[in-house]
Amino acid sequence: MKIKIFLLLLLKYSISISQNYFISKDILNDTILLNKELNQIVKNEYLGFKKIKKGDSLKTKIKQEIYLENFSNAIFLIQSYRNEIANNNWEGNLLFSFEVFSIAKLKEINKKNDFNIALNSSIEEKINSMDETLLIELNKELEINVDDYKITKNKILESLKNKDSINSISANSLMESIIDFNVLLNVNYRALGFLENKLKEKFSTQNFEIKTSDGATLSAIVMKRNGQKKSLPVILTNNIYAGDKDLLFCMRAAIRDYIGVVVNTRGKRNSTDINDPFEHENNDIYDVIEWISKQDWCNGKVGMVGGSYLGFSQWAATKKLHPALKTIVPQVAVGIGTMDYPMTNNVFMSYSLRWLEYVMNSKFINKDDFNNISKWSKLEKQYYDLGIKFKSLDSLNGKKNIIFQRWLKHPSQDDFWNDMIPYEKEFAKINIPILSSTGYWDGDQRGALFYFNQHYKYNKNAEHYLVIGPYNHKTAQSFPNNELYGLKLDSVAKVNFIKLNYDWFDYILKNKPKPKFLKNKVNIQVVGTNQWKNFKSLDEASNNSLRFYIDKKNDSSSVFKKSSIKSFFKQTIDFKIRDEKKKYYSTSIDSTSIGVGRIALESEILENDIIINGSFTGNLKLSINKKDLDIAIDLIQIKPNGEVFYLSDYIGRASYAKDNTKRQLLKPNKIEEIPVKNASFVSKKIEKGSKLVLLFGVSKSRYWQINYGTGRDVSDESIKDADIPLEVKWYNDSYIEIPLLK
Repeated sequence: MKIKIFLLLLLKYSISISQNYFISKDILNDTILLNKELNQIVKNEYLGFKKIKKGDSLKTKIKQEIYLENFSNAIFLIQSYRNEIANNNWEGNLLFSFEVFSIAKLKEINKKNDFNIALNSSIEEKINSMDETLLIELNKELEINVDDYKITKNKILESLKNKDSINSISANSLMESIIDFNVLLNVNYRALGFLENKLKEKFSTQNFEIKTSDGATLSAIVMKRNGQKKSLPVILTNNIYAGDKDLLFCMRAAIRDYIGVVVNTRGKRNSTDINDPFEHENNDIYDVIEWISKQDWCNGKVGMVGGSYLGFSQWAATKKLHPALKTIVPQVAVGIGTMDYPMTNNVFMSYSLRWLEYVMNSKFINKDDFNNISKWSKLEKQYYDLGIKFKSLDSLNGKKNIIFQRWLKHPSQDDFWNDMIPYEKEFAKINIPILSSTGYWDGDQRGALFYFNQHYKYNKNAEHYLVIGPYNHKTAQSFPNNELYGLKLDSVAKVNFIKLNYDWFDYILKNKPKPKFLKNKVNIQVVGTNQWKNFKSLDEASNNSLRFYIDKKNDSSSVFKKSSIKSFFKQTIDFKIRDEKKKYYSTSIDSTSIGVGRIALESEILENDIIINGSFTGNLKLSINKKDLDIAIDLIQIKPNGEVFYLSDYIGRASYAKDNTKRQLLKPNKIEEIPVKNASFVSKKIEKGSKLVLLFGVSKSRYWQINYGTGRDVSDESIKDADIPLEVKWYNDSYIEIPLLK
């Protein structure tokens, strides 16, 4: 659901020495001359890449081999790349197009076959040899806008106008764009044709329109294996992202001998109803399951699966639980309202407008607009630089967004949000087995944990399993690669969630054994230990803690010890000044860019290993000269080698910190206690010799509402309310409680 940018690898990338090469000025107008001169440069660069084994550099090396027509080498390196990036069979699709292109070129050279004939046979042979579960995922690799690579090539060439040299980085980028365009143009469209025919041999598909009890119409796709006649359990996905992925969700079920059904939300695909995201699932899904349960191909058992919005949909379905719904598998489930989307701890995010435009401007999805990063970055920067009201954000996009404006009228966790999902005692009635998954760097992690915690709070006998590990929003609902944000994953962390989901469905819907992976109700991968830890509850996941005091110490005393002398330090935030970054100096690293309004507190060197296992909490004592502020905290590790690693974060509105349903404004110049809760969860071994850093302070960012502290609706505040700077006194008995596992 959300895009999250982390501090993970600010110093991870080494600086490469770029060599300059002479080029003829006529190169732009002469394709033969371009290829000749670029060929010489690539040959020279090729020598420097001889021993490369890592990720993106290895990918460049593969394209160099293809450019230099060393096709056998390219095929060998493609397998090396797959092993380096992901040692699981699902990633066998990586660089599919480059592999079959190279195989076809070898056939052309060795057998003197026509290239097109050789390419067709290479594609067909490769597709026919694929495992079914791998084959149905191939679309994701092939559905690429080939013209993007041509645009990249032309941009690089345009930058060379009136120049007589090119550096090695640009030369390799130019080479890659040429190879990308040539290979993908030749392969992808015809491979998609072969794939479509192959899948038609395996599956039959029907389209339906389902009427809801209040008269709306929903589009549905039903898929089963060809020749399948007996009734089977149904795997249902409720999807607002109407598009080609609907078929993939269906195929994942049908290939495993279930009936796959995808229903699109109101206003999507063939539905002519109004598209009100999140607002109708609690009733519509009941009607959908009622319809499914009456079909002769359904044996009366329905399970649900999907991530993000699709995960939210499953929780919405439990608010009015249909008897045929036997299990749900919500992955990275959106915590609608104040939990994580469109707010986190009552602070609205600017990304919410971009997402709404993505799902509301078309019967399908508006990919081009959503992926127009420069447009949305410019819009967010305009909001920040101009200091306009947050509720005017959509005006920068040229039109009002009805849903965006509707959401802004509900800044607390009120009935508007609670009507969409189970609320408090309603969780007690959810007695079906559930499997949830999320990751430490999943933007919707807080939502997934909210549902899990609420379920057990109100239903002590729930059969609800949680899997959480070093995953982001994407990998926690599919399968991880070997590396994430520069972190080399422990081997045990490489869980294939798609397989786990269907092992779970087999357990619940087909009476097969429970997946052995699920050792207990809470399953946590501790980064750096190559182990999963299993607990009966989240409360058991930590058995100790470490208090980090918010104290600007002028001596060598520990940040982990409370000062005997009470004091405070001041922080002043001038919201009229629209700077966005400043440098944080550390004795361990040179600098790191952090948000304005943040202070860095660094611990002493840790003498022993510790394991952080959970979400940090805290109690902040402060006084301000206004009525409100938004607090932002990041917890970061500085490794013994000086690398910076992001661990966990928190953002929250002080006036809602005690109760997310009711705003309680601060009294100016009075010492207040602000609880910190609902920070993100992480489990990681912190090696001795490391330091911990707290970046904390006031949120002032283009990515979030800016709280000017007047006490009015924050969406209605603007830079006109910034005449008086915010002054904060942070008292040194404030602390963050870091959960540990011994």
